[in-house]
Amino acid sequence: MASQCHRRMEQDGASCLPARIMGGPLRVGLSLAVLLLAALAFPGQPAVGADGAPIVTVQASHSAGSVTLGGTVVAYKQVTLTAQIPGRIEFIAGTEGDKFKKDDILVAIDDDDLLAQRRAAVAQYNSARAQIANAQMQYNRELWSPRSRSITRSGGMGMPSMFDQMFTQPFAQSFMPGNIGGDRWVDRQADLYSSGTALNQAYSQMQAAQSQIEQIDAKLRDARSFAPFDGVIVRKMVEVGDTVQPGQPLLEYADLTYLQVQVDVPVRLLRGLKKGMLVPVKLDVGDVRVQARVAQIFPSADELRHTVRVKFDLPVNVPGGPGMYAEVMVPDPDAGQGEVPVIPTSAVLWRGSLPAVYVATSDNRAELRLIRLGDYIGNNQVAVLSGLRVGERIYAVPPADKAPGWQKQ
Repeated sequence: MASQCHRRMEQDGASCLPARIMGGPLRVGLSLAVLLLAALAFPGQPAVGADGAPIVTVQASHSAGSVTLGGTVVAYKQVTLTAQIPGRIEFIAGTEGDKFKKDDILVAIDDDDLLAQRRAAVAQYNSARAQIANAQMQYNRELWSPRSRSITRSGGMGMPSMFDQMFTQPFAQSFMPGNIGGDRWVDRQADLYSSGTALNQAYSQMQAAQSQIEQIDAKLRDARSFAPFDGVIVRKMVEVGDTVQPGQPLLEYADLTYLQVQVDVPVRLLRGLKKGMLVPVKLDVGDVRVQARVAQIFPSADELRHTVRVKFDLPVNVPGGPGMYAEVMVPDPDAGQGEVPVIPTSAVLWRGSLPAVYVATSDNRAELRLIRLGDYIGNNQVAVLSGLRVGERIYAVPPADKAPGWQKQ
């Protein structure tokens, strides 16, 4: 038998183990693997129950207490683009998940009405410039050739203009300046002031038209929503053809390169947090556990819930995205150092959102017990805040194929 086995090994490398071991149930192999992990985590402690399930004793760990708080994953930078003018949506660059560069056009609103207003304002501007040129010409003529010297402005004697020019005006200037010719200096100053006023009014009209053009140009810019930074569209609230009003949200845009966890921390726990420190975080995707850095502690507390918002920076390229649930282990400064029960992570099973373990009782029964988890210690152990005591015996692998309270054979 042995020689045949050795010859088979030399020919095809087959194993000499008995067939009943090689073809045993997969459950036995998994139990042995978990038993090995339990032996590494709890040296000298693992045992095997009558049914072959590995059993370990709850150990104690000296560590500071912590509190698990639920938070939400948010983007480091996120904005909500809103409509600045009324109109109809005529262009949307993409849909949720599409990436864009800074200054790319994301949304455009119909601007035909604004373009018509701008053409009218430009016409008013050109008309005002023509009035300025005319008023400037009238002012210069009055400055160099005053109308007060014109014979047509004198009283005259009802004669033809030639006789008025030859006799009436010199006669009035020589003998009766106050009664017939009037005060020519006062008349000239009045004419200059009138021409200057017309010139200033023309300039004011041109400035008003220029201001109207600038106002319309600003509205034309508001008709286009540009990407403020490199990012992706997170949520789209309108479609092409929708009619919007000022202030109506159009889409949410975010930079997903860097993610944060936003948590409302009770005020009493703030003493245990400092900017820059690392805390354990569990993400609600694939049971991923990472270390997050305290990035920002808000200066004021919520007056109703008495909590302070804290943001934690997540490592780059973590799975998930904004809106995902996360659990943050915040140190409890009031708990201090103490002994806490520690169990292997393989022993934890979940009933919905509640963690539980199977406890090996003295009467050879497996009792399902709900627990409250604390910090993860290493990769294979987790602290238990409540539900277990040091020295109790638990199953290293939950007997998921058995009902709670099943009797060991």
